[in-house]
Amino acid sequence: WFSLSAAVPRDLLDPNDLECSLCIRLFYEPVTTPCGHTFCKNCLERCLDHTPQCPLCKESLKEYLAARKYTVTSVLDRVIKQYLSEEQSERQKTHLEETQELADLMKNVPIFVCTMAYPTVPCPLHVFEPRYRLMIRRCMETGTRQFGMCINDAQKGFVEYGCMLIIRSVHFLPDGRSVVDTIGGKRFRVLTRGMKDGYCIADIKYLEDTRVSDDEELTQLQQLHDAVYEQARTWFQNLKNRFRNQILQHFGAMPEREPDIQATPNGPACCWWLLAVLPIDPRYQLSVLSMTTLRERLVKIQHILSYLQSIPNE
Repeated sequence: WFSLSAAVPRDLLDPNDLECSLCIRLFYEPVTTPCGHTFCKNCLERCLDHTPQCPLCKESLKEYLAARKYTVTSVLDRVIKQYLSEEQSERQKTHLEETQELADLMKNVPIFVCTMAYPTVPCPLHVFEPRYRLMIRRCMETGTRQFGMCINDAQKGFVEYGCMLIIRSVHFLPDGRSVVDTIGGKRFRVLTRGMKDGYCIADIKYLEDTRVSDDEELTQLQQLHDAVYEQARTWFQNLKNRFRNQILQHFGAMPEREPDIQATPNGPACCWWLLAVLPIDPRYQLSVLSMTTLRERLVKIQHILSYLQSIPNE
C-alpha cells in the first residue's frame, strides 16, 4: 500500500526517472506489464501491434494482449500529477495536440490502400498489418471513426479518388488482429499524399453531385433512373441462385427506390450497390466513383447492365 499524503522533497524526484523507454518522454497514462515494466499506454499498444512481447525483456504478453485491459498504474500516475504537475500538463498538452491533428478529416486523412469502397455500401475488413492496426486504433481514439479507402496505384501508391469509411464496430481478436465493420461515407479526391508511421495519409477534397434544377431535365433524369432501376432488378432476379446468394451475403439486398434521387450529395444508394456487385474492373468502378453528375453515373451503369444482359446465361 502506498500513500501520497507524506510530503516527498521535490529534489528527490527526477523527471528522467519517470520517462517511458519507448518515446523518451514523461509517462502519459502509464501501464505496467505482468513482467513489471512500465510504458505509456499508447507506446505499449504500438509495440504489441508488431509482436506480443515486452519491448524490454521480450517476455510473452500474449495473454495480456488477448485481455486488452491496459489499466493505468494509479500510483505512478498520481506521483506524476502531484509532484511533476507542470511537466505533466505540458505532456498532456502535447498529447492533445497530437490527437487533435489526427482528428482532422480533410488534412492528413489516414488512407487504407486495399479495395474499392462506395457510399452507403458495407465494407467488412480484416486488419492484421501493424500499420493498419495503429491506424484503426487512432480513428477510434480520436472519435472520428473514419478513414479513407483507395485502391493501389503502382506509380503513386494509391489512386486519385476514394471513399471515406465509417467504422460501425471493431472486434479485436486475441492475437491483436481485428475484424472491422465499416460502411461507405463521402467520396473524395486526393490533393496531396504523404506517410505517417508507416501508413498513407492525404489531404482531400470531398465530391458532391451537381444538382439538376431545371424541371424538364429533372424529369428526364428521373425517367433514366427508373429505367436503370428496373433493368438492374431484372438482371439481379435472373442471376443464378449461387451468385445472387453471394451478393446478398456480402452486400445485402438491393436498396429500395428513393423518393428524391437528389436527396444526398452522392445520389441514390442503388447506384453504389450496383457498382459494388457488378462484375467489372476496379478501374472502371473508379471512373464511375469519381463522376459528379448522377446522369453520367446512370448511363455508365446502364451500359454495363446492357452488356451483361447480352451475354448468354450459361
